[in-house]
Amino acid sequence: MVRGRTSEERYIRKRLREARNGARAFCRCRKYPIDEKKIVFMNIEGTVGYGCNPKYICEEMRRRNVLRRENGETPYDLVWLVDDTSLSFPDDVRVVKNTLKNRVYELSTAAVWVDNSRKQLEVRKRPGQFYMQTWHGMIGLKPTGLDRGASFSRIAYIVSKHDSDMVDVMLSNSDFRDARLPQGMLYDGRILKIGSPRNDVLVRHDPAVRAAVRARYGLRPDDRILMYAPTFRGGSQKTERAIDKPAHAPDFERVIFNMKKRFGGEWYIFLRLHPQLTARHIGLEIDGGHLIDVSREPDMYETLAACDAFISDYSASIFDAAVMGIPIFLYVDDYRDYIRERGSLLIDFNDLPFPFAADDDDLASCFATFDEDKYRTGLMEMMKDFGVIEHGDASRKAADEIISHMEKYRQRGVVS
Repeated sequence: MVRGRTSEERYIRKRLREARNGARAFCRCRKYPIDEKKIVFMNIEGTVGYGCNPKYICEEMRRRNVLRRENGETPYDLVWLVDDTSLSFPDDVRVVKNTLKNRVYELSTAAVWVDNSRKQLEVRKRPGQFYMQTWHGMIGLKPTGLDRGASFSRIAYIVSKHDSDMVDVMLSNSDFRDARLPQGMLYDGRILKIGSPRNDVLVRHDPAVRAAVRARYGLRPDDRILMYAPTFRGGSQKTERAIDKPAHAPDFERVIFNMKKRFGGEWYIFLRLHPQLTARHIGLEIDGGHLIDVSREPDMYETLAACDAFISDYSASIFDAAVMGIPIFLYVDDYRDYIRERGSLLIDFNDLPFPFAADDDDLASCFATFDEDKYRTGLMEMMKDFGVIEHGDASRKAADEIISHMEKYRQRGVVS
């Protein structure tokens, strides 16, 4: 135990030393003025591209830039920090390689930051800057932060506290989310309860989105889609079980067969793996080409908006998909291992309307006995109990908040 603590302490000292070195660069950049029209976006520390909550806020800002240009006004400078600059982005978003040097300059001179994960330890915010934290999941099963107990490491606490102390406003979509923020996010600041920007596309049920996704993958308008999107597993949990499918996945052939049998129609499975697993499992197939890997699509939510059913496990995305009212099933063949690794779930499966299965036979039974009326009633009760707010206008309200700050900053003429 002493050896373990010593090793952890050395690692923490190393991280803090590196952070102090990076922080000096942030301090030096204070000689540059803050650009009152610059907004810097990041998605999962720059490791993935144009997606999640920051994307939908950026899309709203792009729409407002069109109006600004028409009125002869200077548009907002929309900057996206990303590791891989070859990824696809709109032409009017300024894509910047996420190096330390670039990150320091762009963040130091921006009026607004929009992020969905923790800022690095070296990051320093200046007076007058505004940090909107959207996170990448509102309601969740998995414990985070202090809710993880002993599995929440000291360095994780330090990083989380450093980030939360800089946040000016945290987005929320529910009473459940509000109540969990102090423990789960180490945050007790201002909350903007407007919904999840990434869920706007799910709430709107746009037929054009459904048609576009089907056309992209060569499907017919009446073909039905089930998305399978498991969460990430690490640590002592297995990450491989078979070479022909991801670990802990159901039997895709049986899923197709049973979905046809219960719901009718021609079904396809969209496989959406966690970004950390994507590279391992591209090119999976089942008979008839009914399994389509969409893991490399930058935006899960635009694809999810076209789906007719959803399977996951411990992912917060089940509560996002629920706003669509589609059938959702949980496949959790490693429940005990997962709990041992992550700690007890925040919500008992039995308190949710989603049928859950521990193996392929259980899942087949879930499909066969699915009661749509009972399920829809359960969904409505869950949304009420959690105090969920999802009206399809979260992106607009988030943009309003950002512009309000930028206008106040301009009027104050803050100099740092």
